[in-house]
Amino acid sequence: MSGRADFFDEMHGSGGSVRPAYADYCKWFDDQKDEVLSRKHAEAETNFRKTGITFNVYGEDEAEERLIPFDMVPRIITAGEWRRLTRGIEQRVSALNAFMHDLYHRQEIVRAGRLPERLLRDNDAWLANMVGFTPPGGVYTHIVGIDLVRTGPDDFYVLEDNARTPSGVSYMLENRESMMAMFPELFMRVPVESVSDYPRRLAASLAACAPNCAEGRPRVAVLTPGIYNSAYFEHAFLADQMGAELVEGSDLRVVDGRVAMRTTRGYEPVDVIYRRVDDEFLDPLTFNPDSVLGVPGIMDVYRAGGITIANAPGTGVCDDKAIYSFMPEIVEFYTGEKPLLPNVETWRCADDDSRKYVLDNLEELVVKEVHGSGGYGMLVGPASTKAKIEEFRTKIKERPENYIAQPTLSLSTCPIFTDSGLAPRHVDLRPFVLVSPEKIDITPGGLTRVALEEGSLVVNSSQGGGTKDTWVLKD
Repeated sequence: MSGRADFFDEMHGSGGSVRPAYADYCKWFDDQKDEVLSRKHAEAETNFRKTGITFNVYGEDEAEERLIPFDMVPRIITAGEWRRLTRGIEQRVSALNAFMHDLYHRQEIVRAGRLPERLLRDNDAWLANMVGFTPPGGVYTHIVGIDLVRTGPDDFYVLEDNARTPSGVSYMLENRESMMAMFPELFMRVPVESVSDYPRRLAASLAACAPNCAEGRPRVAVLTPGIYNSAYFEHAFLADQMGAELVEGSDLRVVDGRVAMRTTRGYEPVDVIYRRVDDEFLDPLTFNPDSVLGVPGIMDVYRAGGITIANAPGTGVCDDKAIYSFMPEIVEFYTGEKPLLPNVETWRCADDDSRKYVLDNLEELVVKEVHGSGGYGMLVGPASTKAKIEEFRTKIKERPENYIAQPTLSLSTCPIFTDSGLAPRHVDLRPFVLVSPEKIDITPGGLTRVALEEGSLVVNSSQGGGTKDTWVLKD
């Protein structure tokens, strides 16, 4: 096993030395036979295929279903590093929830001149229907995914906030289950925090957000768009693991001022809906009248306090990359503290000076659509053709408010298993955060996404990336 010095490598230090986090793992790895590891790697792929862990890639043609690539070399984080990250994540998620409440009430942050009003006025994710309404328990962002990147031993940055419908937690759980099945002896040698109780914690957190009208044990349901959705596997997986009902819009209706679910005993009330349906399709009487994925009248029940919707409608504002660029101000405004986890430096193309800088340096920057996700609609300047760069130059000039730009970061690397041995690849991390009126609960680990192609900085599964098991070491 050998390191590479171009980027911060999380396993290896200078001269190929092994960093403390990986010491026990590397001792175990060096004792393994190559043919055994190769066989295990193939077994993992077969297992994922049998389980049905796939996602859809959308392009010009019909959606293509692909296997989620899984790499069996774990990404390892020390207990001390994790404590530092959790403090920063808690601070940021608290600010996001306070920000949501303010946006739909007094908008003090706009009045104070800390956030331009145009970011709401021109934002499709901001919903007038939520103005003046506070969700049960005051929680807007029940499940949050915070995308982190690392550039050095102590240098972590927030790359994106995912507060609408963050996905990927099922892969975190399946990755761990696969690793424990393949290498049970490894978990006897390396003390790793568990992630397997996430579904139980999710169910408890959602139940704690039930409306006042809930009687007895709150009934939780997962609302899915159906089997053709790219994340359907996750919807079904989480419902099963939580012991919750998996429902589609056609299974629900409004009965006596409550949202009720069809059962063998007739329609029975639901207290909490963990929705994986976008705002636009949630209620055809309020939003898109052509939607058949949602529940007619659910927004009226919601505003009357008859149901909890997680995450709250309108939280997509937090996912906006123009809003992201103001997160340092947002964190400080609502917590009174400087951010513990900094943003990546960001230029807003809507600002004249920033736009000029971006247009002059496109070859060196990463450009993103403010409403984009999944790695689509972005330019990675150093890896792009001249034609692609000119295409984005035109787009930015035509719609500057639609783009932000960031430097090309030197993302940290972790090794992946290849036919020729271990090879470094760039990674990011999405920890999953649960918010209830009582607490903020962060699962120790998260989903590590890895760019499987050498030199690539794009880790999204839709763009050819894979996933790793993420270990947080016990003290």
